[in-house]
Amino acid sequence: MDLTGTSLLFSFLVLLVSLLLLKKNRSGRGAGAKLPPGPSKLPILGSLHHLLGGLPHRSLTALSKKFGPVMLLKLGEVLTLVVSSAEAAAEIMKTHDISFASRPTNLNLQTATYGDRGVGFTSYGFHWRELRKMSIVELLSAKRVQSFRFIREAEVLNLVESIVLLSNTGSTVNLSRKLVLLANDIGSRRGHESYDAGYARIL
Repeated sequence: MDLTGTSLLFSFLVLLVSLLLLKKNRSGRGAGAKLPPGPSKLPILGSLHHLLGGLPHRSLTALSKKFGPVMLLKLGEVLTLVVSSAEAAAEIMKTHDISFASRPTNLNLQTATYGDRGVGFTSYGFHWRELRKMSIVELLSAKRVQSFRFIREAEVLNLVESIVLLSNTGSTVNLSRKLVLLANDIGSRRGHESYDAGYARIL
């Protein structure tokens, strides 16, 4: 066996041992947890191979017939709970809603929200309830929403004018992008000020 073949064999063995150790470590950490049943998983892909080759919702329906209305899929490296019946959904959303109220997080979200401090991504608890209360009183009250009406009207008028201009020149209109920019402009404006065209190009 030449040097290249030996190197490939050694690399393969190292990868195989690493995957086995990783799998053993993860299964050991969740040994005491009562997790729902689910289909088999592959390294890196997880359960994604069960959703290939057809319409995903039909694949999920077929899997639910085999594993029940509540099953656990691994989409890549992300564990995902799939609920396929109204009864199970009511159990989760009503009976055990607090247990499922927290949002998933990752390093990017923690960095962007200064340690999951934003109301949209922080875990359920006292901090989130206080943020929600403050948002409703200070940002989403009827008086506050009405005070920003002129901004919404101005931005919608700008949107309509830009669509008319593009249609008159025979250009195509990417409505999805226009609506994203509209939502950003409405949320970003302070008084009569708005971000310039350079910022719009970044979006």
